Amino acid sequence: MLILAFLFLIPLKDTHPGSALAYYNNVLHLFQRGELAKSQQEAEEGASFFQSSDPDWANRLRLLRAEALVRGGSDEEALALLARIPSDSKHPEETVRKLVSETDALTGEQRFSDARAKLSQADEICRTGDYLPCGHVFRVRGILTAKQGNFGGADRCFVEGLSFAKAHQDRFLEAWLLLDLSWSSIQIGHFDEATTWSRSAHRAAIEIGAEGIAQIASGNLGWAYYQLGDYEKALGLFLGASKDAAKLGDTRYELKWLSNAGAIYHDTGDSARAIGSYREALFLARQRNSEEDAVNGLEDLARVSVETGKLDDANRYLDQLVPLAGADGNRLNANIVLTRGMLAAARHHDQQAETLFRAIQNDTANPTMARLDAGDQLGKLFERQGKTREAERAYRSTLDEFESARAQLKSEDSRLPFAFNAAGFYEDYIDLLVKEGRSEEALAAADQSRARTLAQGLGMTEESFKPAALNARQIAQKTEATLLFYWLGENHSYLWVITPAKIALIQLPAQAEIVARVERYRKPLLNVEDPLQTRNEDGLALYNLLVAPAAKLIRRDAPVMILADGELSKLNFETLLVPDASQDHGQQLHYLLDDATLLSAPSLAMLAAAKPARNADRKLLLLGAPVSPNQDYPSLPLFGSEMTRIERHFAAQHLAAYAGKQATPAAYLAGNPGQYSYIHFVSHAVASRTDPLDSAIILSDSTPAGAKTSDGSFKLYARDIMQHPIDARLVTISACYGSGTRSYAGEGLVGLSWAFLRAGAHSVIGALWEVSDDSTPQLMDTLYQGIENGQDPATALRNAKLGLLHSQSRFHKPFYWASFQIYTRR
Repeated sequence: MLILAFLFLIPLKDTHPGSALAYYNNVLHLFQRGELAKSQQEAEEGASFFQSSDPDWANRLRLLRAEALVRGGSDEEALALLARIPSDSKHPEETVRKLVSETDALTGEQRFSDARAKLSQADEICRTGDYLPCGHVFRVRGILTAKQGNFGGADRCFVEGLSFAKAHQDRFLEAWLLLDLSWSSIQIGHFDEATTWSRSAHRAAIEIGAEGIAQIASGNLGWAYYQLGDYEKALGLFLGASKDAAKLGDTRYELKWLSNAGAIYHDTGDSARAIGSYREALFLARQRNSEEDAVNGLEDLARVSVETGKLDDANRYLDQLVPLAGADGNRLNANIVLTRGMLAAARHHDQQAETLFRAIQNDTANPTMARLDAGDQLGKLFERQGKTREAERAYRSTLDEFESARAQLKSEDSRLPFAFNAAGFYEDYIDLLVKEGRSEEALAAADQSRARTLAQGLGMTEESFKPAALNARQIAQKTEATLLFYWLGENHSYLWVITPAKIALIQLPAQAEIVARVERYRKPLLNVEDPLQTRNEDGLALYNLLVAPAAKLIRRDAPVMILADGELSKLNFETLLVPDASQDHGQQLHYLLDDATLLSAPSLAMLAAAKPARNADRKLLLLGAPVSPNQDYPSLPLFGSEMTRIERHFAAQHLAAYAGKQATPAAYLAGNPGQYSYIHFVSHAVASRTDPLDSAIILSDSTPAGAKTSDGSFKLYARDIMQHPIDARLVTISACYGSGTRSYAGEGLVGLSWAFLRAGAHSVIGALWEVSDDSTPQLMDTLYQGIENGQDPATALRNAKLGLLHSQSRFHKPFYWASFQIYTRR
């Protein structure tokens, strides 16, 4: 997303007639706020009004109008206006402002030599004095440097400008430079860094009321999240930024954010909304006579037309692009070339399509995602032609490049959503392998897409695509379990049933049918209904779809390990309805919990690499019953009851319990959690869907006494949990949503359970929904009694659930026992 240079000004001192100064500062306020059209209009009216009485103020207003024109992307008009404004050696600050604006506009027109000449003049003046506008010289130099391809040099200019801004307490300049750094990071594909700069720019802009900067920062943040694969968060940011831009009358950015929202609709399969957003953006582009934006709109409409089979429409849009993007094609960007290739492939012009796809792949200057898309399209082309080996090489090369790009991301927050981008690439490759009868290779590829970030954190993966090293049957033997590995795809879904003796592949319906049933079935569970009593159709259908085909291979004396995918991560398989052995009409049903011990695991690779826990003794770290930090997290009487029940199962010398005011995040983080074989939390918890690593266990507030507000120090965040290695045999989060609520492609549910596994726990018990505070103490008491009697955690948890299921109380309903799941990497 291109962000042109901007210039915020410092209000002038009152050394001129009061009416002119007041008028000027009012226009300046409009400009700084981001109301560009209004500021241009009033600046021009003021310049005409003051031309006779005070020509100096008239010129200042014209200069301000020129700066607003540059900010709005009207570089040619701005240069014409700036040429009519005389330079005044008596006012060097204003001369620097003029030169900066000229540099800015000339850069936008790609007249780089002329821009450098203007910049040199500004440098000469700035060497003679410490003038405030000289801070903007760093900005325009950085943008000029970036437009010439030197983003490293540009960032150095921006950072040097930040130092100037802070030294001169120029908060407007500081906000712009933060925005420039976010733009620069986006241009070179450093999207995780872009999120940091964008947030900082937004925060700085809000503090000074610069709504124009704030909406652009929101849009930049949305673009970074979009590229990382977090479509949900990106869409919200784009729609919000579009509305903010419309309020300011900034159609330039309104149409950009609308176009980006259309891209998300397109990528999530909502073609109707995508076309609507693209057409609205194209209308605004033509209204503004913006050639660049019109090119983008036509390009977007051409792409969605190809994908929906409207080839004539796509060709018409591409034809309109030729005079705009250059008849010789030299200015065509990678996405336009990709669309041309897709259209050629759809019309079976195979040689033309291959040439275009390879051209994108081979140009390292193209964006990473464009090269990946081209590689995937090339694989599809070869596959349609029956060139299986060439298709496989294209898919593998694409996946190798993707994994290398993913490994370069610095933060966990970025690696997680970025995995979403690979879902389609992996799906195409896996489908090819299955068609070729190479089901075990397909399984290895599917597993590589699973829990990639978690595996990287444990040092188990490379930066390339190497999926063939796993011995799945050996893993089943090691875990002494039947493994059910699921893969949900847009066109095909699969189940691999893995035992020590064999691997069986079962084809399932496309993910849309499965996901719809999962979502429907969760509703009665959360509404405290008994699906067994009502013979819920979805509960039975899901069993028949997901488990029944594997029933003959499941050993009755061994646990079943579920390796779920996507929305299946939110389904507790124990609640599925199983027909009794009798085939009589009106047969009886029972829950799958009655038949087997079920565990959840993130990936085969993790199971293969798991080692026994080193902590052999039964030491427990228990935190809970915290002091309520605020009204959102009230203290509950049964917190203390649950802690008392748990404590009874451990010897005093093996117990470290923190309750009340002592149960703080600091007590956990500083208490050497790695020494305990059992860790248990009795408290509230919160799961963040948009930022899963912001999920947290709610403990007592450790904010220093006398502080006006809490700094959030009552939250033990998932991101902090991951940074403190543990070796616990079992971590139990006796709280709501401990498992998380957000599922990234291939990652399963990301939340507190995920974080503890990442930190080194061998098994984690977490909740899929808000737990009952009156049934949970009983369940946990039975769990630890089973562990005390020598049962492994999975068996002990199942027996505790069976106790509730077959009780005569209301706790027999799945709501009370099915929330808790055990996740393992054993």
